[in-house]
Amino acid sequence: MNTSDGVMPTARKSARALLGRDPVRELVPRDINVSARWHTHDFPSPLARWNSHPEFEIHLITKSHGNFIVGDHIGTFGPGHLAMVGADLPHDWISEPGDGAVIVERDVVFQFRRSWIDDCAAFLPELHELDALMARAMRGIEFSGRTALQGAQQLRSIGGSSGMSRLSNIFTLLQTLNDAPSEELRLLSNDWLPVPTDAHTATIVSDAISYVLDNLHTGVLMSEAASIAGMSSSAFSKYFKRASGHTFRDVVKQMRLTQACKMLQHSNTAVSTIASEVGYDNLSNFNRQFLSEYGCTPRQFRNRQGLPRSP
Repeated sequence: MNTSDGVMPTARKSARALLGRDPVRELVPRDINVSARWHTHDFPSPLARWNSHPEFEIHLITKSHGNFIVGDHIGTFGPGHLAMVGADLPHDWISEPGDGAVIVERDVVFQFRRSWIDDCAAFLPELHELDALMARAMRGIEFSGRTALQGAQQLRSIGGSSGMSRLSNIFTLLQTLNDAPSEELRLLSNDWLPVPTDAHTATIVSDAISYVLDNLHTGVLMSEAASIAGMSSSAFSKYFKRASGHTFRDVVKQMRLTQACKMLQHSNTAVSTIASEVGYDNLSNFNRQFLSEYGCTPRQFRNRQGLPRSP
């Protein structure tokens, strides 16, 4: 998991509340008069929460600083922060408003379904040029430099236009993001959990992940995950590897360490307690696994965030 420095007190407290929770499934309303949804919202707002939805989202912060979470990535943002989030990828932007102030129109958001692009591409094959952008967005993309400046302006333009002019602004924005040079984009979330391609496989993998999340602190057994799937342990092991591209053991390890990173960054809970809460009975083993994955110890990771040291 990649993180950035500069965590702020209220943002940290709010992010901590997300730990262990599944993202809220957001229902994005549809308007039959437009192809996709453009809107702004304040912070705090019912729309500003840890959520996921089947729509792709292009998201701009206009005011304030804070922390954002996309998948398993935690970073910082300021005005002009532009990101694209893929379908069903959990995300949240948490500002430090100060004294309960409302930040008016903090966010500009454009949301659309992949099926809309695919349907258009059936008649406009040039749109297949966007396939690479769609694939990268499944990990979340953060834009910078000229791409972010131009993208922000074009995103705003969508809201003030209609008809053919609106469509032109939409596709201009998508082209700008698609053409971003490598030095002006960064992929955010790890891709260790690919999206399954069929409903049955998606259910098997989703149920297994839910089981892991629910039992990180009490212990995770592949035999129990296999039982939930109605399979033997050996059959489940092979099926899970084929469906997700990773072994069940590797996914459990990644989820434990990702959860530990969030707790280290957003709390001053003792490292030994965090190790236990994410399923490591042996502190030395936890430190060794963390060092192997992130190149630093849990305490070193926490110190980089500027948090108070735990006992």
